[in-house]
Formats: sequence, C-alpha cells, structure tokens
Amino acid sequence: MTAPTTSGPAPHSVTLDLGGRTALVTGAASGIGRACALRLAAAGAKVRAVDRDADGLASLAEGITGLAGALEPLVLDLTDLEAAEAAAAGTDILVNNAGLQLVRPIEEFPPDVFHTVLTVMLEAPFRLIRGALPHMYAQGWGRIVNLSSVHGLRASAYKSAYVAAKHGLEGLSKTAALEGAPHGVTSVCVSPGYVRTPLVEKQIADQAAAHSLPEDQVLTDVLLKDSAIKRLVEPDEVAEAVLYLCSPQASFITGTSIALDGGWTAH
Repeated sequence: MTAPTTSGPAPHSVTLDLGGRTALVTGAASGIGRACALRLAAAGAKVRAVDRDADGLASLAEGITGLAGALEPLVLDLTDLEAAEAAAAGTDILVNNAGLQLVRPIEEFPPDVFHTVLTVMLEAPFRLIRGALPHMYAQGWGRIVNLSSVHGLRASAYKSAYVAAKHGLEGLSKTAALEGAPHGVTSVCVSPGYVRTPLVEKQIADQAAAHSLPEDQVLTDVLLKDSAIKRLVEPDEVAEAVLYLCSPQASFITGTSIALDGGWTAH
C-alpha cells in the first residue's frame, strides 16, 4: 500500500550521545517502536525493548548489530500491569508506544476490546511512568515520551477506544510534566498522523470494510483527507522527533504535544 508523496523523510540529523542511559520502549517489535529502539540504540542507549511479540524482538535484536548502544529484549504483555511497572524501574528514558486498534461503530464495539485498549494504551503507560519516576527523580533527570496520535487531539468516527485512550494519554502526559518539572523530568506527547506501520495497514482494511470502499480510496479519501501533506508518516521520522526530545536542547519542552500530522490539526 503506497500513498502520494511530496518529499520523503530527511536522513538522521539529531546528534546526541546517550551512552550510559537506559531507555525503555514499548511496542518495540515493529513500526514506530522498532524505529525508536534502533534510533536510541544508535545514540548509545541501552534499550529495554518491550513487546509481546518474541519473534519481532528477535528480529529487532538482529538489527542492533553495529550500533553504539545495546538491546535488552523483554517479552511482556502490557495487560500484566504489575510486570509493566516493574519493568520500568531504573530507566532514564521511557517511550510509551504500544497500541492496538479496532474500527467499529460504538454500538458494535466489543466491551472487552474497549477494556483491553484502555488497559494497554492508558493504564499501562501510567504504571510504566509510576515505575520509572523514582529513579528519574533520584538522579534529577528523565525523559518521558508518550506516543499519542492526531487522535489524541482530534476525534474520528468508529475509533471510540483508540480516541479515548489517546485523549487520556495526553492528559496523563501533562500531569506527569507538571509533577516532574521540579525534578528535571520532562513529559511530552508526540502525536503523528497516519504512520506507515502494520497497525495502519490493518486499519486501512478495517476502514475499507466500514466505508464499503476500495483500500486505495480509503487511503486517499479517508485517512489522508484532512492532511495537507498527502503521504503517510515514516516511522523513522517519528523516531527522530523522539530522539530530539531527549536532547539538552529540548529540556524546556514539556507538558505539550508535538503534532507530526502533515497539517491535519491546522483545520
């Protein structure tokens, strides 16, 4: 599946030495999480890569070869909230990225799926932040980057659980920013539009069924309808923004959202 393009992403440009730092990235086996894990490792961080997909983590570990940092794969289902909180202990950088999506009208949305989406995408980030903060506070430095979405800033039909979770994550991130500021800890949401990931590929199929449209038309007429830039965001572009937020130059950016949405929220 491809989208109309204007210009592609720029090559890696943020220079940052994260040697000696430990980063935890959830949903690290694919998509945005994989790109973030590799980018942080390239900057020298020891990356605790969390995902329930053991095969995906094994593939990620192969890609770490030759990078300055290291990778610690951790197979974990984030619905195990106690384990999620424990996994975050001792981390300097926390990237809450894991997510899932189901496209259904509210009256047809399975309540158990709604519960799971909120658990993985809102309650688990809370527990991860809770687990990470004692170490961050003790050292007077920490970075929390929450992968939100344009759907944390705008709503779309048929995505009640995802939109609710992302709106909640935006609020959680702001609260963490207010509490963390006296301790040298920042908390920021990165809110992209549609990113070229397996989650979006599946969503295209779901939207095609919901709207009774061909998949190519869903991409141009539904997903990218409100985007001024008519292409999908690349995972590497999102990872570059995440890395920048870990830099000294970003120390005053907290309690806000950085929209990588191609102009969607300009409407």
